[in-house]
Amino acid sequence: MAKLYFRYGAMNSGKSTALMQVAYNYEERGMRVLVMKPSVDTKGGDKLVSRLGVTRLVDIAVTPKLDILELVRDLLTRAPAPACILTDESQFFTPEQVEQLLRITVELNIPVIAYGLRTDFSLKGFPGSTRLLELAHAVEEMKTICFCGRKATCNGRKVNGEFVFEGDQVVIDQGGDVEYVSLCAQCYFKARDDFYRRHPRITV
Repeated sequence: MAKLYFRYGAMNSGKSTALMQVAYNYEERGMRVLVMKPSVDTKGGDKLVSRLGVTRLVDIAVTPKLDILELVRDLLTRAPAPACILTDESQFFTPEQVEQLLRITVELNIPVIAYGLRTDFSLKGFPGSTRLLELAHAVEEMKTICFCGRKATCNGRKVNGEFVFEGDQVVIDQGGDVEYVSLCAQCYFKARDDFYRRHPRITV
């Protein structure tokens, strides 16, 4: 039976690069892949963009209301089944869409590999990621390092070069003002403590 895989990691852990490598491996062997990403991820437009500079066109930009299972069923009436479905930024899928990815593996026997973040900049789970952790047949961590050299497990948000720990969960494509970095837990909590010392009226 095909399986649903969730490969998660902090920022800069090479998720998009790994996805494109998997797609290349399939296609080099003459197999078709289907690459998706949520439409809310406007970074890169209709492309996946790796920090290494590698890009790839997305086959399907998934809107929040799109039924992915029904979409794939419809595609199968007009084309051969893909050997694999690959999804990037999977934390932005709705919980219902994650269940649809699982049903694709169970009912259509097509493996799905979903890449994404586990938690946001305030250590809260994304709804899509939480559902993937609940439903995936296999969960695999992709590792990266903090500036200090320790293993990074947290995601920090910087606005104008300063760490922030308040704001909307999803802030994408805001130009150079907003950036995300991977941090170890020690550096994350140090930055958060510093933030709340400077903003004593804000509570965690």
